[in-house]
Amino acid sequence: MKIILTHEVSGLGAAGDVVDVKDGYARNYLIPRNFAIRWTKGGEKDVAQIRRARKIHEIATIEQANEIKAQLEGVKVRLAVRSGDAGRLFGSVTPADIASAIEAAGGPKVDKRRVELGAPIKTLGAHATSVRLHPEVAAKVNVEVISA
Repeated sequence: MKIILTHEVSGLGAAGDVVDVKDGYARNYLIPRNFAIRWTKGGEKDVAQIRRARKIHEIATIEQANEIKAQLEGVKVRLAVRSGDAGRLFGSVTPADIASAIEAAGGPKVDKRRVELGAPIKTLGAHATSVRLHPEVAAKVNVEVISA
């Protein structure tokens, strides 16, 4: 199925890209989460608009991305969440929680869609996450999850 990406998807492409994916992946994952729209002849007009919006929000150069990476890696991120006696969380830590914790810790504002978790965070302790700043630059952020 041919689709137009509306947001950056790791391993697939950036916003405004027209890509071919399997039908089930598009129908069950990308389209319901508003990561993509179906490709149509009329949808080609939307591609230019999506690309213009991407340029506004995009980190323009690798040097700028490296500066933000240095800021992010220097920030100590602590996130207080509710947990049980055994150290398991009630729920899990989301990329939005991490993005707001980075900003609260004095770091730069980060879009939640750029935060990549290897696996869901469901326990207390230190966890490593990645923030994709540019296609070639990713910052490693250590998040300490503590009991509230």
